[in-house]
Amino acid sequence: MNERENMLSIAGRRGFERVPVFLDMCPVIQKKLSDYLKTHDFEIPESQVNLPGISMKRSEDSWFLENCYREKSFKAGTDINAWGVAHEPGSKYAYHMTYMHHPMENFDSPEQVKEYPFPVLNAGEDLPNLTRFAADAHKKGLFVLGNMQCTVWERAWYMRGMENLMCDMMEENEIAEVLLDTVTDFAVLQAETYVRAGADGLFLGDDIGMQRTIMMSEPLYRAWLQPRLKRVIDAARAIKKDIVIFYHSCGHVTELIPNLIEAGIDVLNPIQPEAMDFPSVFEAFHDRLSFHGTIGTQSVMPFGTPEDVRRAVFEHLDLAGKKGGLFVCPTHMLEPEVPLENVLAYVQACKDYTK
Repeated sequence: MNERENMLSIAGRRGFERVPVFLDMCPVIQKKLSDYLKTHDFEIPESQVNLPGISMKRSEDSWFLENCYREKSFKAGTDINAWGVAHEPGSKYAYHMTYMHHPMENFDSPEQVKEYPFPVLNAGEDLPNLTRFAADAHKKGLFVLGNMQCTVWERAWYMRGMENLMCDMMEENEIAEVLLDTVTDFAVLQAETYVRAGADGLFLGDDIGMQRTIMMSEPLYRAWLQPRLKRVIDAARAIKKDIVIFYHSCGHVTELIPNLIEAGIDVLNPIQPEAMDFPSVFEAFHDRLSFHGTIGTQSVMPFGTPEDVRRAVFEHLDLAGKKGGLFVCPTHMLEPEVPLENVLAYVQACKDYTK
């Protein structure tokens, strides 16, 4: 099997020949690894590539500063993204983390949301280049992924503020309906474009869990978010029935896994061991779901030894068994406190497992 076929086989729980490697690193760790690779003969295998982002038409920063942030003053280096969300830098100890400002936090009517200058995807213009990109990756035998996390819930609350949007939903305020429908429409077009370009999988996601419990009640999730996630997935599957749907949510989401399966996901990420018990989750859902992650970035990656990291990789793959169903990897971005030795141990464990 080439890498693409191997990835598809793992997702479909049909066995595997190799264990793919997945690393998401903050700039500090990226530099350490890059420097190491310049002087050491150490290969990091590549299994997938992400399709480039789809370009957008967006409003100028000045519109958001005048209409949403008039009463605020930002530090130098603050970035306002296409959705109007302002990311303000913290101290040097924050590294890449930023303080988020919500442009809709003071809105009090659905009309304000309807009049807001949401970004517009250049889907038709970008599709030919995306298609060529996917075709080139497939010639190399690689799995092609359309990465579109912060799909509905997170994209919406980043704009409105989490507490505000939670209250809107519980009060059945039309603000929530208009905002969530608008970002869902955007996500549908994004998904359709990636699938038409030749994506093998889509990586969707919205954090709906906290460290010890789900972020909202199951009835609230079922009423407001599950149907919109399903609409995005259904739109993708209307074009490509066998598109693989990855879904990310940090934290504890066990009680909402049945809802995610109903919505149509295939692979759940990241199964944080500090918040969820992978053996229990695997036992309950492995016949209907595959998994991505499971190696703790709050525990073994920063604070374990290389031997601990290797042991965790092998134990989780042993649990999943010969059918696969597990893309084993760190559960989140590797932050500055993670020793480079543990990063190398993770990669080597994946390379060694099937030898």
